[in-house]
Amino acid sequence: MVEVKICGLTTVDDALRCIEAGADAIGLNFWPGSPRCVDVPTARAIVQLAGDRAEVVGVFVNFTLEQISQTLEETGIVWAQLHGEEPPELVAALLPNAYKAIGVKDGSAIELARSYPGEALLLDASVPGMHGGTGRTFDWNIAATVARERKLTLAGGLTPTNVGAAVRAVRPFRVDVASGVESAPRTKDPELVRRFIERAKAA
Repeated sequence: MVEVKICGLTTVDDALRCIEAGADAIGLNFWPGSPRCVDVPTARAIVQLAGDRAEVVGVFVNFTLEQISQTLEETGIVWAQLHGEEPPELVAALLPNAYKAIGVKDGSAIELARSYPGEALLLDASVPGMHGGTGRTFDWNIAATVARERKLTLAGGLTPTNVGAAVRAVRPFRVDVASGVESAPRTKDPELVRRFIERAKAA
């Protein structure tokens, strides 16, 4: 059964509702350019709340190794998702609990994915000037190729309406959603979260 990650959480209450709805993982974004950026004290509280009920992933965009390591240490987060122009060497330095997020424009993303180390990988739609949270889908055939080679997290324009089809087409390890379950930027809609998780896991 596919895992579900709800990304871009900014409050303890939202995190609790997502975990209770059955989310396997939650994502906390530390990029200042994101409307879903979270501060360290809130992130630490969410990590404590999650305990062993859900994996917590820190999302970083073009941070240095030192900045990422410090944030992980301060918050207690174990996993790092690198969503900028980070080189393979930076991912390697954070293994085994790190993976690269790659923006997909076309089939060249398959070879780019192969250039990054580690078991896990995330694919998202490539939108100029945006680092995730695009709300756009991309060619799932590309994702299906990568999913046969890696522990793939599929992101990009997923909603309760299309997540079932996405899971059937790609067979990823995990699906990832942010804007697709929001009633407004930063605010997760509990009903959309519930439906997303239910339909992903039923596919």
